[in-house]
Amino acid sequence: MKTPFGGLFVSLTAIGVMLCTSPTRAGVRLSPVFSDHMVLQREMSVPVWGQAVTGETVTVTFRNQKKTATADADGKWTVRLDPMDAGGPDQLVVNGDSTAKSKQPETVTIDDVLVGEVWVGSGQSNMALGPSSFAKGDDVLAADMTNGPYSNLRIKTSGKWQVADSSTIPRFSALMFCFGLRLQRELGVPVGLIVRAWSGSPSGKWLSPEALKTDTTWQERIEQTAAKFEGLQKEYESETLPEWEKAAEDAKQQGKPSPPRPAPPVNSKNKVGEFYVRRIQPLIPYGIRGVLWDQGESGTGVKGVDQYVLMGALIRGWRKDWGQDFPFIYVQKPSGGGCAWDASNSVNAKAQPFAALPAKVPSGGEKAETYIMIMRYTNTAMVISSDLAPGTHPVNKSGYGQRAADVALGMVYGRAKEYYGPIYASHVIEGDKVRILFTHVGQGLAFRPADKPQGFALAGANGIYHWATAVIEGETVVVATPNVPQPVSVRYAWAAKWNWANLFNKDGLPAVPFRTDRPRTL
Repeated sequence: MKTPFGGLFVSLTAIGVMLCTSPTRAGVRLSPVFSDHMVLQREMSVPVWGQAVTGETVTVTFRNQKKTATADADGKWTVRLDPMDAGGPDQLVVNGDSTAKSKQPETVTIDDVLVGEVWVGSGQSNMALGPSSFAKGDDVLAADMTNGPYSNLRIKTSGKWQVADSSTIPRFSALMFCFGLRLQRELGVPVGLIVRAWSGSPSGKWLSPEALKTDTTWQERIEQTAAKFEGLQKEYESETLPEWEKAAEDAKQQGKPSPPRPAPPVNSKNKVGEFYVRRIQPLIPYGIRGVLWDQGESGTGVKGVDQYVLMGALIRGWRKDWGQDFPFIYVQKPSGGGCAWDASNSVNAKAQPFAALPAKVPSGGEKAETYIMIMRYTNTAMVISSDLAPGTHPVNKSGYGQRAADVALGMVYGRAKEYYGPIYASHVIEGDKVRILFTHVGQGLAFRPADKPQGFALAGANGIYHWATAVIEGETVVVATPNVPQPVSVRYAWAAKWNWANLFNKDGLPAVPFRTDRPRTL
């Protein structure tokens, strides 16, 4: 099967061939994801796998457990350790038997193994970039880089597992280091971090081949995109190219230079699934708690398919292949855009200052909405970043890491911690007013500064928006304006940049932008 994406094709058969491995002839081996200093996921049946001679019996010993498996026709074997409590260090030993094809007994030993929490970080440059350049403008990160070693924080990129210390941290992800260090301190258990990211990568490159073939929502968009591309291709072949050929021939007859040949339509310049195959698939099925994702500046890489649709297929595909319905936490895009509750808080360092309302009600919140909607997928949460440092590569990585860890602590680990700002739930039209109900009000709703509540706009049947006054009443906000005596819809912070919108909860987290006209749903 081949799936069309303009001039390039992703061959799913070829991908399958890339993933196949022939039976080993080198005796018992562990997958490269296992090494000294690794962390195994606690409280979960943990897979351990590798290769051996076909028919060889492999025994894995860890703590008080001993598990056996037989290498299959492809030389592959897998055992599953019973759920374990956090702790360590311990030694993991893998033995091959002595009878398989007269091979001598073989032992592989993995030392300094911890059991705790394991997270995978993926995405593009904001996940991939190391901390050294960011530390110059991030005092918290700079201090954390030098206060190690952190014996209970283990990190892994493409090489072996390593202890987080002054020599290894600079070569790791700045965001993932800040995230993991806060988790380790808060949970008091070992934390293992694996990063698989690539600067500038669109999300389409991280889509699993299985999702590409089978995801229903994705397939609907593919069919629409393919049909559009087919129409463009036919137009190119039947009209555009013949017209150019005639013009080129006329120019030749007149002794003039030929006009440039028109380029054929191209739907995407990116190979869908490329990085999933190369960088994610080799990790599976390593036991993990969840995924932290930071990507979006490069979009999907597939015209006609937006980030919301593609991320749904990506999340479902990863979970299916992993055999785990793990939490998927992602960083809100665009980075920054709003003001902060407390600019002196180190988490909010370099956030944009509060601003006056624009004279005219802006529009342009669709891109932000596309990313906000991703949180609607099951067991998925967004790291609110509108009140953090802005930019393509925000400098305050410690703030982003702490915010992401707070989401994990609240959502995944059940800590009594509010990790979202107010989120629109519903609204009721009460004459010339609109009452808006929110979830995640935390300790209560508040405007900051309190004397300048702003950011809400109302429209009537004509769809023209006007700024509205806003008053907090309990866990609701009531908005009105004499310019719209019969309101129909309401918007909040609906723009590409909204540091003039200042609704928060008293936990210090900003309200999430929303609109009630033309709402997008799952």
